[in-house]
Amino acid sequence: MIRFFILFFITATLFASTVDRHRWENGETYLVFLERLNLPTRPLYYNLDKDDQRLTEEMRSGIHYQILRDDKGNIEQILLPLNDELQIHIYKKKNSYAFEAIPIISSTKTEAFYTTITSSPNYNILKETGSKKLAQIFVSSFKHSLNFKNDIRKGDRLVMIYEQKYRLGHPFSMPTLKVAMIEMHHKKHYIYLNDDGRYYDEKGHEVEGFLLARPVRGARISSYFSKRRWHPVLHKWKAHLGIDYAARRGTPVRAAGSGSISYCARMGSYGNLIKIRHADGYETRYAHLKSFRHGIYRGKRVKKGQIIAYVGTTGRSTGPHLHFELRKRGRAINPLHVVQVTTKKLKGKQKRAFLKLKKNYDESVELHLNNKTAFHKLPPFEPMSYIHLSKVSDAKN
Repeated sequence: MIRFFILFFITATLFASTVDRHRWENGETYLVFLERLNLPTRPLYYNLDKDDQRLTEEMRSGIHYQILRDDKGNIEQILLPLNDELQIHIYKKKNSYAFEAIPIISSTKTEAFYTTITSSPNYNILKETGSKKLAQIFVSSFKHSLNFKNDIRKGDRLVMIYEQKYRLGHPFSMPTLKVAMIEMHHKKHYIYLNDDGRYYDEKGHEVEGFLLARPVRGARISSYFSKRRWHPVLHKWKAHLGIDYAARRGTPVRAAGSGSISYCARMGSYGNLIKIRHADGYETRYAHLKSFRHGIYRGKRVKKGQIIAYVGTTGRSTGPHLHFELRKRGRAINPLHVVQVTTKKLKGKQKRAFLKLKKNYDESVELHLNNKTAFHKLPPFEPMSYIHLSKVSDAKN
């Protein structure tokens, strides 16, 4: 019923309203934003639960948000994107305003890019697509196995096949690289995204990235990273910005990488929480802990694999497990896309499935190499583009 009401509300107000697009300013907080627009802070922040308050901290500079105003200039609705899947929806409700988190609707297309190197992979991808993200993905995927600086030559070829999300005909969000090939000294080098979410070379050997250890040995994953998830208890859309490892209470928790402990105490729904600061802006978080290991405290340096705590069920937890997060410069990222347990070699049934996947990818790459005119080259695009206010109801269906 609420969905139909919102659809009617938006349709009825759209034609008498205007939608303004703005850019989130560097250094502006969510509370400052509310105060600047003379919006009530109590229903839109102070009355929210801790998880929703924490969501508002995910706002970052540079993103574009939309404000819908009526013909008198009064604010009717606001959309504040948090990531490529979830956004804050502020809307007028009777004599005040209400807050909710809703998903962003998008479509995904498989695309390809081809170029002949004239300077460097980073330069050519950036010049021809305008996408820093596409260039970063390619270079970071090969950086541990190839030396672009010394080995690349003019005339070498490059192919990328990737998935790109679209919103209202415009690309947004980070592309997902499916397969990449770069030709160096007339030899082709490949990496493939396997069904397990990890990258492998032609031999089925895992490509090393930012190497971290699994924080709970032998534990199964009970909940995966998701930028939008319908919470079964709270009955609303929330982000699950980490991986849950189900394990018995008291199971040792190990530091996923070497670094310095920046937090070691209780924190709201996290329960007992440890944060470890690593190199290059990375941070790992370990939540719902039963207890901290003796000698673990803020400021202490720990080594990869060192026991730091024990699995528990403190905070908002329905059973014993470790909630593990990985962040880079404050932004949550999917640990399974970055964290490598070991350098894995596929065998048996997994290897056969990978080789079948590889064969299909190789055929696609060769098709693009032999028919350059078949490629889709991306136009320059912005880091993120979000659902328009007139489509809010779509996100709820």
